Amino acid sequence: MEFFFLFLKTIWFRPYVFAFLAAFLISAVALIGWPRTWRFWLISWITAFSCEYSSTRTGIPFGWYHYNGSTIGQELYISNIPFMDSISFSFLLFASYCLALLLLLPVAPGHQEPGLRPPRLSFALRERTSWQVFILTVLFFAFIDMVIDPVALRGDRWFLGKIYYYPDPGVHYGVPMANYAGWAVVGAISLLIYFALDRRLSQPLPAHLPLTTHRLLLGVGLYYGVLLFNLAVTFWIGETLQGTTGLLMYVPVTALLLLRLLTPATRST
Repeated sequence: MEFFFLFLKTIWFRPYVFAFLAAFLISAVALIGWPRTWRFWLISWITAFSCEYSSTRTGIPFGWYHYNGSTIGQELYISNIPFMDSISFSFLLFASYCLALLLLLPVAPGHQEPGLRPPRLSFALRERTSWQVFILTVLFFAFIDMVIDPVALRGDRWFLGKIYYYPDPGVHYGVPMANYAGWAVVGAISLLIYFALDRRLSQPLPAHLPLTTHRLLLGVGLYYGVLLFNLAVTFWIGETLQGTTGLLMYVPVTALLLLRLLTPATRST
């Protein structure tokens, strides 16, 4: 019962994280089905937790940082790691995966979408687990933390709270560059395991009707939802330069995404 009440307190304490988690489950089940969704979540969560557990003790792979335990009793912890922190890696990795897929998947042969309708994309196994998708997903995953981590580090100025610190603050608004390398490591390990598993799973994917593109947009919406939430908080606490930098980082990505969705593509027949 004590665990149950602490879990309820965690939901109350971090409702925005649970909202993002719910969005992840809805979009992931729609795109890849429940058998792959729970495996994706478990792989990425275990990888993230293991890396956080290691880094707070050895500095590998994120560099040295420490949770101060200020929210113990208010939210669920596993060892010294807040549960909601490690679980966030899962939905951020999936959202990054969707963004990479939407930019890289080829148009399905034999389909011509009139006007400015989104292209009908192929979702074949070889294409959704390609090295190009792998690399771009890892980049987007590390990229979004360059917006998230600087504002999270200033959690004492908003409702996150001051839950962690770096003993040696880094050059990127106090965040060491090793932290972003650590995010890339988590994303790479998780995807390597998941892609290998996806190639072996026999369970069929959900029927992608009307379009795979629409299901990918759910995940991309999650990505931009997290991004806009963190940018809004950054500007709200008065970090104008930090917020503007984060905003400008995503201008090229957003422009490429809009071009992909709105520009008619050459389709084979």
